[in-house]
Amino acid sequence: MGGDVVVRRADVADVGEVARLFAGYLEFYECPRPPAEVSAYLTARFANGESVVLLAAVGGRVVGFAQCYPTWASLELAPAWVLYDLFVDPSARGLGVGRALLRAVADHARAAGATTAVLETAHTNTTAQALYESEGWVLDTTYRTYALTL
Repeated sequence: MGGDVVVRRADVADVGEVARLFAGYLEFYECPRPPAEVSAYLTARFANGESVVLLAAVGGRVVGFAQCYPTWASLELAPAWVLYDLFVDPSARGLGVGRALLRAVADHARAAGATTAVLETAHTNTTAQALYESEGWVLDTTYRTYALTL
């Protein structure tokens, strides 16, 4: 596999490719799901216009994706994006795919009028943390994230 990383916005016709990568993402985070559930989830996000999915290809092969959810930053009274999912196939790691996806997320968010983009990652995912920080993402030291399982 060689060549430049090409990133493009996915659409509903890409659900199969996104689902393949999304399954790898879920495995990485130890949350596997049946393929039909993954495809149904992604199809609904596309159909309802609820997320923006970017696909990265190297040598014509799709090897990574980022899924973002446009939302609002109420303290800024402006649009914001949440980068919720980012995954690069293990065979393509080290080729700049994650970096290309991060840059494309920032470009698309800016073009959509967003004033900020945020993401979360596991405390143990230090490889991803180093990448994010090298691309200008800053660890939030002001706010603490909480979750309530419902």
